[in-house]
Amino acid sequence: MAVLEHVADYSDVIRGFQIETPVNVVSLAKKMGLRVFSESLPGNVSGKLYRDDGSASGWSISVRSGEPVTRQRFTIAHEIGHFVLHKDLINGSLQDDAFYRSGLAHWQETEANEFAANVLMPWSLIKKLTDEGVITPNDLAARLQVSQVAMNIRLGIPT
Repeated sequence: MAVLEHVADYSDVIRGFQIETPVNVVSLAKKMGLRVFSESLPGNVSGKLYRDDGSASGWSISVRSGEPVTRQRFTIAHEIGHFVLHKDLINGSLQDDAFYRSGLAHWQETEANEFAANVLMPWSLIKKLTDEGVITPNDLAARLQVSQVAMNIRLGIPT
């Protein structure tokens, strides 16, 4: 199945969470059958996606509890991206380090990052906010609960 077909399977569910800011990424994960845990993870692991027979989808996500909320939100969205796009390539679990490197190919990590950006910072919400007068990258990042760096990348502003 092509990557876009995987995304199409979940597009209506995702859009349903992109009506108000910020996108409730934990509720989105739960709607997709994923359990989400915030815990102390080893080394520089930011998050992981792993098989879990106790979840509706058979998969769960853990994020590093000590990281800022904006980072945790992006990590959850990134791991949802791996679930949607790459779960067929993952044997039992996948850990992403602080630079979102997991052992998958670079292009697969890039896909998961783009997926996360599209989930958390959809152009429809950015337009809605700018129409309401929220125009600075700092203010947009705050309203969408993403990092300033993530917002700058989304807007094409050099970091």
